[in-house]
Amino acid sequence: MLIDVATADVVEVYHLLTGIVTPRPVAWVTTLSTAGVVNLAPFSFFNAFGANPPVVAFSPTLRRDGSKKDTLLNLEALGEFVLNAATAPLAAAVNLSSKEVPPDESEVALTGLTTVPSVRVRPPRVAESPASLECRVRQIIPCGTGPIAANIVIGEVLAMHVADDVLDAAGRVDPRKLRTVARLGADYWCHTADLFELKRP
Repeated sequence: MLIDVATADVVEVYHLLTGIVTPRPVAWVTTLSTAGVVNLAPFSFFNAFGANPPVVAFSPTLRRDGSKKDTLLNLEALGEFVLNAATAPLAAAVNLSSKEVPPDESEVALTGLTTVPSVRVRPPRVAESPASLECRVRQIIPCGTGPIAANIVIGEVLAMHVADDVLDAAGRVDPRKLRTVARLGADYWCHTADLFELKRP
């Protein structure tokens, strides 16, 4: 099968892309509206891109009607967010938080989770998540217009919170304890528990 992106349906391109580029880590993002409403939403176009300074990037794409999601509007207004680790015990809540709710309602209440104040940014952290990164927006790069167009949010990590019980004896994150989940294509997710090691050459 050959897909000419220039002539293909954008939704079909999206489904093929998210089916091929896997697994994708989940940025479970808390932001704050100008009215003080906490927004919580997952994004699977996400990764880390350096450590000096520590930089992360994720993309809240436009909705299928071409409008901006609440997360993007909040970031444009306040420029701060928190990335909360999406873990296996929280997978159902992560998925539920993707539900579209009115801007004056919080997905935190929908999921039954709780928040705790952050140290360096205004949006709170998800209390139940074992790791959180407090971030300040460095840049938002729109990449197109219309349905499912990307908006690459580049954030600088200002503070990290990691639960002691997901660390190993050396003080590093043990993936067997953190147990993050990742997105595949369609409605498929995966666990990061099937591990193997390769020493760097």
